[in-house]
Amino acid sequence: MRLRWLLVFGLVASATLVTTVLRDRSPVRSEYCTAKVGTTQAQVDLEQAQWSSLMAAIGLRRGLPPRATTIAIATAFQESKVHNIDYGDRDSVGLFQQRPSQGWGTVEQILDPHYSIGKFFDGLVKVKGYAGMEITAAAQKVQRSAYPGAYAQHENDARALASALTGYSQASFSCQLNPTQGGNIDNVDRSVQAAFGKIAVSGSKDALAYPMSGSPANQKARGWALAQYLVANAAQLKITGISFDGRTWTAVDSPAGWVKDSKSDANTVRARMN
Repeated sequence: MRLRWLLVFGLVASATLVTTVLRDRSPVRSEYCTAKVGTTQAQVDLEQAQWSSLMAAIGLRRGLPPRATTIAIATAFQESKVHNIDYGDRDSVGLFQQRPSQGWGTVEQILDPHYSIGKFFDGLVKVKGYAGMEITAAAQKVQRSAYPGAYAQHENDARALASALTGYSQASFSCQLNPTQGGNIDNVDRSVQAAFGKIAVSGSKDALAYPMSGSPANQKARGWALAQYLVANAAQLKITGISFDGRTWTAVDSPAGWVKDSKSDANTVRARMN
């Protein structure tokens, strides 16, 4: 009888311990990002979000229209699923499956997303009237693919991502993440400056502020482009919160997306790493 009670007590104690441990752990979420624009909801993984946001930032830095970013993202979806892969058909590598043997650069260069995106845009701007072309036609002029019709299937998702990440669709891009801490303001600012070019910034130990300049419309678009770039890269850079234009996104409440926040500055993008 005593042995039976000991066994029962042991089982209850074990169950209590397991329950306590499980309660102490934060729930593990699926991590992904979504651009919701009109009736389109484009869902991407974290790497796809990172490189799509970089295409948008580089396009803005070069003064290109959102259509250029749409074409770039659609092309990368078809060529690599927007993953920076080190393999492909023959000697193709990278986001756009560019080939060293065709003059795109060395393997090392092409595997640098900043370089490969720049080279794609170099080719695109040489295509006369590309902004008014169908995506299939414009992408084919740059890529010369064996399957030119395949680019069109990614148009809707690419357009939604480009509209959000260039700042034309506001508070429309968000990521659901498992929150992490330990971000570094130098790493965050280095990423921003490399993507967008020189932007004024001020900061403290664990926060950065980017005041937007220019006309009100330009401030708004550029601010949302930067804010949503930071969301797209929040997991990699360990950003815990971003605010702009009356809205705030936080990693801990990331399933809620951008929530209204009366304390959020209308003209300054702020990022926190604590």
